[in-house]
Amino acid sequence: MRIVHYMNQFFAGIGGEDQADTPPQSKPGSIGPGRLLQQLLASDAEVIGTVICGDGLFADRMEETAPAVLRLIAELKPDVVIAGPAFNAGRYGLACGRVCADVEQKLKIPAVAGMYPENAAVAVYGSAVLIVPTAASALGMKEAMNAIARLALKLGRAEILGPAAVEGYLPRGPRRNTRVGTSASERALDLLLKRLKGEAFATEVPLPRYEAITPPAPVADPARVRVALVTESGLVPKGNPGRLEWVRASRWLKYSIAGKDRLEQGEYEVVHSGYDAAFALDDPNRLVPVDAARQLARRGEIGSLLDTYYVTCGNHGILNEMAQYSKDIAAELKAQDVGAVLLVAT
Repeated sequence: MRIVHYMNQFFAGIGGEDQADTPPQSKPGSIGPGRLLQQLLASDAEVIGTVICGDGLFADRMEETAPAVLRLIAELKPDVVIAGPAFNAGRYGLACGRVCADVEQKLKIPAVAGMYPENAAVAVYGSAVLIVPTAASALGMKEAMNAIARLALKLGRAEILGPAAVEGYLPRGPRRNTRVGTSASERALDLLLKRLKGEAFATEVPLPRYEAITPPAPVADPARVRVALVTESGLVPKGNPGRLEWVRASRWLKYSIAGKDRLEQGEYEVVHSGYDAAFALDDPNRLVPVDAARQLARRGEIGSLLDTYYVTCGNHGILNEMAQYSKDIAAELKAQDVGAVLLVAT
């Protein structure tokens, strides 16, 4: 089995930060921590070459450097590519992730990387790349290489990998149905008993972790504040002129409400398909409460209402994209001296 090992300039023995611009290059055989890797692989595989690139160069000029690294790897004709381990080094981790992703997607060769679970590269490449969890520093080199070597041999033999918890890699998201000897109710009770006894257990249905958002302080003096209306309800003018998608929206839009005391029935539609919109079609102000906000402004309870409302569709929205939409909208609102937002959700 032919193995190619990718590493940065530091582990290759070229130098530290002063050599971070080291250009892509390859050397025959194993070097640095690759020698340990070769010992662990024993006679089952051979590290036929090591591809090296400086962390700084890869990070600063990734779109130029990554193809050059890939060409060097392809020339060596490996059966498996190993990257790192990068431990908690951010730039090194990003390089390892990109190298493995390119190798698998473009060369159709299996690859495995090693890095600390909190390395920033895990969030970027964790769903696409096989990553072995490591310690935060090179003190965990032997354990990391042991795990990497074992998985590399399985990949080279085209063996089907088992679940992450069994094989020792970071979960990538996909779940597969398998047959086991016990029913779901028996397995659930077993997990419950382990939890009650304080024993180790792993759920079959991990729950997503959402970022905790600290609520802002109350508006000190609403009568002096300009208020904006923002919604993810998918309420748009009739005909959907901005072509807002009904699911997994790829954009946010804004529409004028200047001169309007209310939104009139028949002039708006709902593209969001995740709820019954009959109540909103009957009275669009139930989603974008222009009528109530205008009354508050006339009574002096708020300073004024922004003459534009902002909208997207939250149906199956991708969280990181929705977070970016919120930042974009917030920047526009801040530039217009908006001090508070009424966010209408469904």
